[in-house]
Amino acid sequence: MANLLNLERVSKSYGIRPLLTDVSLGISVGERIGIVGRNGDGKTTLLEVMTGLEAPDTGRVSRTGGVEIGYLHQGDELVDTHSVREAVLGGRDDHEWAADFKMREVVEVLLAGVSLDRPVLGLSGGERRRCSLAALLLGDHDLIVLDEPTNHLDVEAVAWLAEHLRKRPSAMVVVTHDRWFLDEVCQWTWEVHDGTVDAYEGGYASYVLAKAERSRQASASEARRQNLAKKELAWLRRGAPARTAKPKFRIEAANALIEDVPPPRDRMELQKFATQRLGKDVIDVEDVDLKRGERSLLTHATWRLGPGDRVGLVGVNGAGKTSVLSLLAGDLAPSAGKVKHGRTIAMKHLTQQLDDLDPDGRVLPMVESFRRVVKTRDGEITATSMLERFGFTGDKLTTRIGELSGGERRRFQLLLLLLTEPNVLLLDEPTNDLDIDTLNVLEDFLDGWPGTLVVVSHDRYFLERVTDSVWALLGDGQISMLPRGVDEYLERRQAALQAPSPSSSSSASSSSSDGSGGSGGSGSGSSGGSSRPKPGSAEERTARKNVARLDKRLKKIAELEASLNADVLTHAQDYEKVARISAELSALAEEKETLELEWLEAVELLE
Repeated sequence: MANLLNLERVSKSYGIRPLLTDVSLGISVGERIGIVGRNGDGKTTLLEVMTGLEAPDTGRVSRTGGVEIGYLHQGDELVDTHSVREAVLGGRDDHEWAADFKMREVVEVLLAGVSLDRPVLGLSGGERRRCSLAALLLGDHDLIVLDEPTNHLDVEAVAWLAEHLRKRPSAMVVVTHDRWFLDEVCQWTWEVHDGTVDAYEGGYASYVLAKAERSRQASASEARRQNLAKKELAWLRRGAPARTAKPKFRIEAANALIEDVPPPRDRMELQKFATQRLGKDVIDVEDVDLKRGERSLLTHATWRLGPGDRVGLVGVNGAGKTSVLSLLAGDLAPSAGKVKHGRTIAMKHLTQQLDDLDPDGRVLPMVESFRRVVKTRDGEITATSMLERFGFTGDKLTTRIGELSGGERRRFQLLLLLLTEPNVLLLDEPTNDLDIDTLNVLEDFLDGWPGTLVVVSHDRYFLERVTDSVWALLGDGQISMLPRGVDEYLERRQAALQAPSPSSSSSASSSSSDGSGGSGGSGSGSSGGSSRPKPGSAEERTARKNVARLDKRLKKIAELEASLNADVLTHAQDYEKVARISAELSALAEEKETLELEWLEAVELLE
């Protein structure tokens, strides 16, 4: 396959620290590549050099003539004075973008709950991120470069994005800590470390297996990192078969590495130890109603968390996951019912906020002021050792908290929380801003941590790795257990989206019983809404005629609007004429809105 982009002996440094040293790589047509590595090792720098935002210090970056590259930054380039429609759709009217199924799907999934006429200035950080991603996916690019695209997406949207990217013909390079996403999408994995980039065939599972094999052959990995790799490898090999179905390299050596490795954690032993620390009662949610504003999140909900329970909580954005954690923590009172806490619980709640740390404090002194030694089931760990495990070494030990990056502050916040030795942990999106190495350390720590754990996360891999059961907020006011985990959640969400609403079902029933069959033209599309007419039927012919008629009229309206707007400029000093033209424009706008709704209803019949 032809290469779209090549790096030839590229080097790049910041200050005295080299991030890339003599790196040579190529990206071919249609290739999907995932990039992993620790925070600060140069992943984003590699993307910026590839896309031309940063020039290499030495070496050469070449691109095939005319190649179109789309780049999703961790920030955004949205213009605050634009509306969402202008920022994402280039100002297209509803009937223009809705006629294209692929375009409509991107808008409906990524901009769910965001009005197209809202100004960009008022959007939240997550909404701006989704707008940037939607705008990129609607473009026509030969290569798309994505820096943490799953941030601010829920589990359902991440699954949709993975499927969408697999179907795109364009090549893709993605930096993400979402290991499930890497496995689902990527054909190659590049690891950035120590100024070099190592390439592995396959997604994250293949990368871990290949790395373990290389480590075995070289026998050069230190004991702690090797043990972490073994535990991660054991998890992957004992997990879902799909995780290891794709690797093409020899894995006998990897199997030999883990043949005597026990499961990541002994559930019975941990529950026994947790019961000793917690007793039998932890948190009981009894007949609770929970409201936020006018929205009802829980209705007569009952949920019991026992000692040693490890629970993942999923739901669409806005379903109330963060509110449920606040309810469990006692920070949010129920509208009705009660939440009972066991007498011996020591609870800690990791929120999504980073502003609870003293910016003038120093890393090591602040840690030592909390605790010098941490007790786990496997023994004691010093605070300094914990700092080292979480990536704080050398001059980082004396750095001011305010000078840490977002990822480092998240790591530090999590470390302080673990140092308090809680026996109940509530984690709200703990994987945000953490690299894969840090996630491995966190997972390893939680493997030996005896307590009750509730996790809200869009990172499906992390959920499956650290929890034993998955519960969901499905919009029915209850907290529902899902025996088959995230897969079952996605299936139930898909079924709910495809099921007709009660009003649609009753309308469809009455329509079929009186024999009308929805043949009344465009207006019947909204009331029937149940199934597509048969090809060649009278219904389909009527719908196609309506679409053609409406397209023709909408085109005529656009021409009239353009002509009238030109007249406004020509007769700007004739106030009476301008007033008449304005009245005509208003009438056309009302007609256009009505016709667009009719057009959408007619098109729905043909899909």
